Amino acid sequence: MTTSPEPRLIAQVAVDVSLPHLDRVFDYEVPAKDRDAVAPGVRVRVRFAGKLRDGFVLGLTDTSDAGDKVRPLERVLSPEVVLTPPVAALCRRVADHYGGTLGDVLRMAVPTRHAATESASPVAYPEPGTPPAPVVLPLYPGGSEFLGALGEGRPLRAAWTAVPVAAPPGDWAAGFAEAAGATLASGRGVVLVVPDAAALAVLASACTEAFGAGSFVTLSADLGPAARYRAFLAAVRGGVRLVLGTRNAVYAPVPDLGLIAVWDEGNDSLAEPRAPYPHAREVAALRAAEQHCALLIAGYARTAETQALVERGWLVPLVLPPAEARRIAPVVRIASDTDWALERDPAARAARLPHDVFAAIRQGLTQGPVLVQVPRAGYVSTVACEACRATARCPRCSRLLRGEAGDAALRLTCALCGPVGGGWACSECGGRRLRAPRVGVRRTAEELGKAFPQTRVIESWSGRLVASVPDEPALVLATPGAEPTADQGYAAAVLLDTWLLLNRADLRAAEEALRRWTGVCALVRPADRGGTVMAVGEADARALQALVRLDPVGFAERELADRRAAGFPPAAKLVVVEGSRQAVDAFDSVAAAVPQVERFGPLALDEEHWRLSLRTTPARASDLLSALRAEAGRRSSAKESAVRITVDPQEID
Repeated sequence: MTTSPEPRLIAQVAVDVSLPHLDRVFDYEVPAKDRDAVAPGVRVRVRFAGKLRDGFVLGLTDTSDAGDKVRPLERVLSPEVVLTPPVAALCRRVADHYGGTLGDVLRMAVPTRHAATESASPVAYPEPGTPPAPVVLPLYPGGSEFLGALGEGRPLRAAWTAVPVAAPPGDWAAGFAEAAGATLASGRGVVLVVPDAAALAVLASACTEAFGAGSFVTLSADLGPAARYRAFLAAVRGGVRLVLGTRNAVYAPVPDLGLIAVWDEGNDSLAEPRAPYPHAREVAALRAAEQHCALLIAGYARTAETQALVERGWLVPLVLPPAEARRIAPVVRIASDTDWALERDPAARAARLPHDVFAAIRQGLTQGPVLVQVPRAGYVSTVACEACRATARCPRCSRLLRGEAGDAALRLTCALCGPVGGGWACSECGGRRLRAPRVGVRRTAEELGKAFPQTRVIESWSGRLVASVPDEPALVLATPGAEPTADQGYAAAVLLDTWLLLNRADLRAAEEALRRWTGVCALVRPADRGGTVMAVGEADARALQALVRLDPVGFAERELADRRAAGFPPAAKLVVVEGSRQAVDAFDSVAAAVPQVERFGPLALDEEHWRLSLRTTPARASDLLSALRAEAGRRSSAKESAVRITVDPQEID
């Protein structure tokens, strides 16, 4: 008796290539020896364009449009399912949303395989313990209702604007642990995303206290290949239901996802620097919509993008009224903003360190450490001629010179040529005297150290970070993002050179400045314990006024209104194309055929690189991106020069 042959088994494979014209699945026949091992989500090795390449199986079928020309799989690299169907669908949606390829997004979502870790015995993770009763989120209107919805498994989406203060209302990590606890109690999984390793350490400590050690895993590049892959396997195998991590943890394959939360949503560290440049906040929103799970977008400030979702009703706001926030948070003042202060210190408006700053520092030092935020690192980041104000440049290469502390005078240094010897003379007027328009943290520490000679001075900046300081009088000078935490909160804080953050040639400059400043406020004690924040800047600056009022929501509302009036994201979809003149012209012609698309450029960036900016309504964004992706695929197939496509770039200058 003859047996009928087994039907063909065809694997639909996403091959690991980034070329736009190959951004689709390819069919490969599964050999009989691999039938038991192959499944959607496993890694395979295939022959593609004459080379062996890795890929993921996205589906299995018994037919193929290629007929008998289907090539066989070379082998199954591992029977481990590492790309779950929900994550695969999310990656496809992210690629389409940002005009990129699936292969580029899959590299972010699935870490590199570590064979020894995969073959090792699985680690046993204890179930999360029962957390204490929530105390942070219930302080906010709607917070208890949000926790209740999470406990019932309802996919409620919220925007939480935390009060910036070193007290329970500003304890974002505890708030995240409370949201995670409510979701875990419903039997569903949780993903918590933060911008950097420092925030991850704070969140891990809060989750350890709430759920017990070992009840969750962390995903970040700092872990190393083996530890990161071990944590990833724990999530995809269902060994843990709680995952914490930095931006790419937003793709974590947690089964039955109930909540995804993103902290400090305006932080540019959440924006991926590799194509297609997705932002974790946007990926989280796409995932919440795709998988029907709850979403929590949070920060001490609020971006225009989040405000747009709130105004649409897509996110529910969790925020205290400004008056209540001011009662809880430290007192925020602008230096020399009264007639009495100007009468006492007539030169205050022009001074970098007016009298009010010294008074605030002196008062704060009687109660504990004082934080001084300085936007620039180093000693003197820029020097200029005192006579004509021309910026000092290297006489050899014309690069900007910076100042370093010398034995007797300022020592000029070029980043390329090194110290400038033989004296310096201005190329414009011949002057030899210098001024320092942009003073760094080291020079500021030197000046304040002389003003307060009996006080310990601590400096912190990138490359020389200080994690925390004790609760004792000290002057702590730090650049934005490098501020140490204080054990009991800072007694006072001073924001210097606020104009440097506000005057950047960037659409998001004021928004980013307010985010940085509220982050400083969050390190300071509440007002009832004497906490004070002093800002040095123009009293009529909108971001500073929002800081004084502690009204980041009102600032976001005004910012969004201005974006709508000017036609910038998120009110409009902005796509930037950069490449050679010939390539940019080709994309310009393609965009011209799409209705309701405005074209700006091409603009020469240098002799070889050009930029084309395209703007359209959100409703027409998919049409524009489809046309651009088709042109990118055509150029890729014809082996013509590639371009860089960025959708809603983080920096708009």
